[in-house]
Formats: sequence, structure tokens, C-alpha cells
Amino acid sequence: MSALIIVVLLALLLGIQPVTTDVYLPALPALQRDLAGSMAEVQMTFAALLLSFGVSQLVWGPLSDRFGRRPILLWGMSAYVLASAACVLAPSMDLLIAARIAQGAALGAAVMCARAIVRDLYQPLEGARMMSKGLSGLGVIAITCAPLGSLLTDFIHWRAAMASLVVFGIVTLTLLALRFEETIPARNPHALAPGTLWRSWVQIARHPTFITYSLLSTASYAGLFVFLASSSFVLIEALGLSRVGYGALMAGNSVVYIIGTIACRRLLVRWGLRRTVFVAGCLSFSAGVLMLGLAWFGWGRPWYGVWAVLLPQALFMVAHGVHQPVGQSGTVAPFPQMAGAASALNGFIMMACTFAVGVWLGRAMDGTPMPLAWGFAAGCLLIAVTAWTLVQKYGEPEPH
Repeated sequence: MSALIIVVLLALLLGIQPVTTDVYLPALPALQRDLAGSMAEVQMTFAALLLSFGVSQLVWGPLSDRFGRRPILLWGMSAYVLASAACVLAPSMDLLIAARIAQGAALGAAVMCARAIVRDLYQPLEGARMMSKGLSGLGVIAITCAPLGSLLTDFIHWRAAMASLVVFGIVTLTLLALRFEETIPARNPHALAPGTLWRSWVQIARHPTFITYSLLSTASYAGLFVFLASSSFVLIEALGLSRVGYGALMAGNSVVYIIGTIACRRLLVRWGLRRTVFVAGCLSFSAGVLMLGLAWFGWGRPWYGVWAVLLPQALFMVAHGVHQPVGQSGTVAPFPQMAGAASALNGFIMMACTFAVGVWLGRAMDGTPMPLAWGFAAGCLLIAVTAWTLVQKYGEPEPH
């Protein structure tokens, strides 16, 4: 495969995650009213998807090491299309949650294989740069997600927003079937043996580089999740922003993220991993402090409140554009022979922790922006501490 095809496929496989989560964000208030769901149930449509997304990767990872990336991607994307159609047709909140769980399980195959593909084809530093290119493509896709969800919800129905996921899944599945070639160097016939699998996970989980970058990527995604899961209620319901305005602001958020991924590629060449992540950690810390500081002033005035949310979030997204490509490629870098298992374990850790954050957020949201501010600031603090300490000690991965 050409480098262009690889980047396009990475962008689609990684971009399917924000498509699955971001398109329906502007629809959440309408969805809640239409299906008569509680705030906890609405948050569960997000959190349960992420939990099944994480758990499924523990299955998809070893399967891909045993049978290869291509069959797992084809199976997973076929299941994603069917689960997305079930979300469109769900008549109740309970059935929607069940369909989102199935959707998350299928989603795990795409994102897990994307990370493993990078390790199949590239050495650690080049892998981080290629992951950054793929995540830049994710950012381009994400730009359209919230505006599309806003327009479809306003002018048609929230189910139309969910239907766009079916279309994206079909397009990705078609491209995979036509253009993707197997990348795994050698299939592992023992990858599914319980003893081998357990020893692999223990070996991976004990590696300090894996621990370091799992913590970095998990904290960064958890901070983003707090914003995504609560922003539509804060900005639309509490601060009076229109759905279209919300979609435009979320698109701007994605543009800032793309800037972060571009900066990541350039800084990795100039500064290396440790210094790049250290500086990004400073940005994350500043974003958390700024969000909490501004939270004490002027939330009652809509446009002041909007900017009090978006300015810290913009700083966070620049740093997120560094932490995610470095973190996700760093977790698999020490394990060229177990990239699927390492990618799966990292994905499980990220989503299990994010599910816990989602449960807390569903209980904490009280109609004010303060749960957003506190959860966001906590994530930023954890990112900064990890970037300033563990990454500086274990940041240069060595093959295990």
C-alpha cells in the first residue's frame, strides 16, 4: 500500500470514533426529550459505548494477532454498520443503550487495528509521526461531525444524525475491502491460547513505557470526554447557544486539534519525544487552571460563559494533538510481536477509566458548568504530572 492509502485508512479507522461520539452530541437534548430518558440514561448512551469499546479490544487484539488485521477489520466494520442501523431504529432509551453497546464493541476492531497497523509498518519515532498524520485526518473528519449532527437534528430528526453513522461505516468498509492489504509480519498461532494470552498481558502491563503512555493517553482522552459528554448541555441548555452555533464551535475545536497534530510532527523531529510531551503538558496544565479560574466568573452571561469554556478547551486540544499520537504509538512501540495485544490493553484501560468518569459525570451534572470545570481540570492535572515525570524517565521506548 502507498503511504497515502495508509494515511487515508488510518484517518477513517481512527476517525470513526469521533464520528460515533460527536455526531450525536448536538442531538442529546432532543434525544432525551423524545425518548423520555433521565440524564443518567443519556450519559449511559455515551459511557456504555466507551466501556464496550474498551472491553471488546481485549478480544479483537489477540484475534488480530492470530488471524491478521484484514479479517478483523472486515468483521468489525460489518458489525458496526448493523449496530448503527439498530441505533437509528431504537424505539426506547434501553434499546438505544443496547445498540450503542454493540456499536462500541464493533468500533473496537477499527481503532485497535489502526494502532497495531502503525506498529506493524513503522519504528517508534516514525510510527508516532504516522499516527499524527492519521489523527490529523481524524481532525478533518471531526470538523464535520458536530455541524452535521446539528443540521440533521434541527432540519430532520436526531435519528437522521444517527443514520449518518451507517453511511460512514459503509464507506469505510468498502474502502477496506477494496484497498487494504494485510500488514501483520507473521501471524501468531498461539495468540489465543489462554496461558499465552495471560502471559502477554502481564508482560505488557508491567512494562514502564506501556504504563507511562497508557496513563498519558487515558488522562488526555478522559479530559476530552468530560468536555464532549457535558458540553452540549452546558453550552446549549445552560448558556443558551443554538445547536448550529454549537456545531460551528465544535468544528473550530477540531481545527485547533489538527493544528496540534501538525505541531506534534514538527516538534518530534526538532525536540524529540520527551521535550515535546513536556511542553504539551504545560499547555494541558494551563488549560485546566484557566477553566477552573474562569468558572468562578460570569457563567450567567451566555457569551462570557461560552468563551470561558472554549478558550481553555482550545489550549487543551493543541496539547491533545501531541499527547494522543505519542501516547497511542508509545504503548505499542515496545512490542513489535504483540502489537495487537498491546493496542487492545491500552484501549481497554482508556475506555474503562473513561466509563468511570462518565458514570461520575452523569451523577454530578446539575445544570451548571461546574462539573465540567472540575472534571476537566482533574484530567489536565494528571496529564501534566505524567508528562513532567514518567515520560521524562520512560519516554523513549525500547523493543521488549
